[in-house]
Amino acid sequence: MRLRPFLIILLLGGLGVGLLLWRFYFAPLEIAVVHPVRGRAAEVVYATGTVEPEKWAKVIALQRKRIVALCDCEGRTVTLGDTLGQLDDNEERALLRELAARRIRIQGDLERTRGLVARAAATQTALDQLVTQLSEYDARIAAQEDRVADLVLRAPMDGVVLRKDGEVGEIASTGVNDVLFWVGRPKPLRVIADVNEEDIPRVRKGQAVLVRSEGFKDAPLAAQVGEITPKGDPATKTFRVYLALPDDTPLKIGMSVEANIVTREKDNALLLPAEAINADAVFRILRDRLVRTPVKTGIRGSRMVEILDGVSETDLVASPTETAFRDGMRVRAPASR
Repeated sequence: MRLRPFLIILLLGGLGVGLLLWRFYFAPLEIAVVHPVRGRAAEVVYATGTVEPEKWAKVIALQRKRIVALCDCEGRTVTLGDTLGQLDDNEERALLRELAARRIRIQGDLERTRGLVARAAATQTALDQLVTQLSEYDARIAAQEDRVADLVLRAPMDGVVLRKDGEVGEIASTGVNDVLFWVGRPKPLRVIADVNEEDIPRVRKGQAVLVRSEGFKDAPLAAQVGEITPKGDPATKTFRVYLALPDDTPLKIGMSVEANIVTREKDNALLLPAEAINADAVFRILRDRLVRTPVKTGIRGSRMVEILDGVSETDLVASPTETAFRDGMRVRAPASR
């Protein structure tokens, strides 16, 4: 009698193990299914880039000097040649005054020597030397005036000051990335995108582009392929592509975007999710069993794939395809999606 509780426990345990074995090895596998649908198939090339004006320029210091003045003009309209800032030019102006003083002295010596030559009291050689010195100082003064002028930061074009960096008192650097002002025209805008070299043969001028940005997640924005740089970058294995944006685009200068360049489109195509296709085959459901069916595919988009042959709109297809699927496996499909 004492063994009865043990036998009951053993019997219940065996029953539980049996249920588990039946559940995992004999019960139909529950899967998700879809019907092929009709729609537009689009083949795209993926690219990333940033938004920039079509016409703009950077203002960079040509000499490493202290900033003594910067305009409060960010967002304002400027014209070509307007002063945007000033670098310290005390040393350059002092040297310019020195050169100008020496030129005045040489000019005086030249006039006196010219008179002496006229009275045969000096040689022509002495006069020629002074003429040469005067020309040399004229050239040095002109070069120094250019150095002084280079310390004035001026607008390189008509446009708007898009951004200002740097503060008065800082040392302006001369590196290509040490920009003090960005000046450009706010419209039109474009996206400078990078496309992988294996995809660039499919990209053509005039193709439609769908642009997505983190700042505008509701729907993709329209663009168009403008120009393609003839030479690629062998280091990154990419080509630069310019995507023209419409004037009413909400994108802002400097935004990073993702672009899908539409290289091929087809209306009323039979479509299946890409996750339903594995090795050019799908699993149809017939009488609660999987039937592996080869398919012929056409345009492959980011989510949907065109089916040219193998299934019809009335078929039920497993999606997503699992590695455990086998031809003839019993399944249960509660609903299509």
